[in-house]
Amino acid sequence: MNQTKKTQEDPDILLKAENLRYTYEGEDSPALNGLSLTIKRGKKIACMGPNGSGKSTFFLCCNGIHRPESGTLYYNGRPIGYTKKELLSLRQKVGIVFQDPDRQLFSASIKQEISFGPLNLGCSEEVTRQKVSAVMKKLDITPYSHKPTHSLSGGQKKLVSIADILVMEPELIILDEPAAFLDPFYTETVHNIIRHITEQGITVMMATHDVNSAYLWADEVLMFHEGRLLKQGPPSKLFSDELLLKKTHLRPPMLLTIFRHLQSEGIISKEFSAPKNMEELKSYLSHQKNSGS
Repeated sequence: MNQTKKTQEDPDILLKAENLRYTYEGEDSPALNGLSLTIKRGKKIACMGPNGSGKSTFFLCCNGIHRPESGTLYYNGRPIGYTKKELLSLRQKVGIVFQDPDRQLFSASIKQEISFGPLNLGCSEEVTRQKVSAVMKKLDITPYSHKPTHSLSGGQKKLVSIADILVMEPELIILDEPAAFLDPFYTETVHNIIRHITEQGITVMMATHDVNSAYLWADEVLMFHEGRLLKQGPPSKLFSDELLLKKTHLRPPMLLTIFRHLQSEGIISKEFSAPKNMEELKSYLSHQKNSGS
């Protein structure tokens, strides 16, 4: 069978996993245990679940770093191939920003670090210079472009690791707990960058334990548990599922908790659906006040 044959029919599906299985060497339990899911292009996807539930392993499969023992991963309707040429093409389209930037950065200077990807794809030095200059300017890291990577702060390293991926102009960006270990300034900076990325129509998958952030940000939430997908759907639906939250050791988002309390007190009508953000909750209150209910 020709492995490059297109098998997916829905053009909106960017990534599809079918029954993925993967076990780390020396481990008895599989990290992925029959994982199946679909990712639609242009969506903001929050991947959630306890540590060890399979999120990071799945991310590494998406980029071809790990090869599943069985099952099939499709990208743009075609099974992922593992030749050097196929992996190079995949990694241009699918970029991963690791939780720990020290796992990602290896060049002597920031400029060399960000230049590596385009040069590896065969871009000329002039084109690479233009691409690197543009992405450094966008992330406001030009002032320390000649610094050695090891001399940067944790927040600066995170920005450089994001620049590593953006310079490749990917279709899908995967972020593994991007705000982990960051101070408030760099946490806000990274969240602003992610917002700009999604505004460009780039598909983003992000692992996070922050239910409040996921509720406000994501179009869809994927709940992982023991190497499988428990449930996939809109945040308002999944975060309203008490049994699901208990199984994944998560608490309801604060906004949803406040909303349910206001409904139980009769301040907001039970006819209203869960608000997507604080502005929508305020509009519910205003509507209730104006209606005299």
